[in-house]
Amino acid sequence: MVEIKTILFPVDFTEASEKVARYARFFAEKFGAKLLVLYVVEDLMKYAGFYVPHAALEKMEKDLFEGAQKRMGEFVEQNFSNMEVEPLVSSGEVAEKICEMAREKGADLIIMGTHGRKGLEKALFGSVAEKVVKTAPCPVLTINPFQKS
Repeated sequence: MVEIKTILFPVDFTEASEKVARYARFFAEKFGAKLLVLYVVEDLMKYAGFYVPHAALEKMEKDLFEGAQKRMGEFVEQNFSNMEVEPLVSSGEVAEKICEMAREKGADLIIMGTHGRKGLEKALFGSVAEKVVKTAPCPVLTINPFQKS
């Protein structure tokens, strides 16, 4: 029998994440699973060759990380009050870090939205959900946050 003891829920703090949070909560409660909520700060060092000073990128990444930690606290409070949740903030390439964290934390399931970025940003960076589905160490439940529920 399949056991779901740990669920990883990657978020990007968009409206989509708020909608998918209901599903993450539902599944965690139904399975009695531990819920890990993960936000990944994109690694800005890949832009170091674009005439941006290294120190400026490091400071910006530090500021983004601190801001993400604050926003994570608010997001967890808003969406998962009265639940035991492990908030995680990490940095790196988003899809890779999600899969790495799933392996590291022993996730049995990843629940994530099919939509986050839109328009040009999605075209430039590709679909995070698609990359995760292809490389995840466990099953991935993708949810279209904009479908009627």
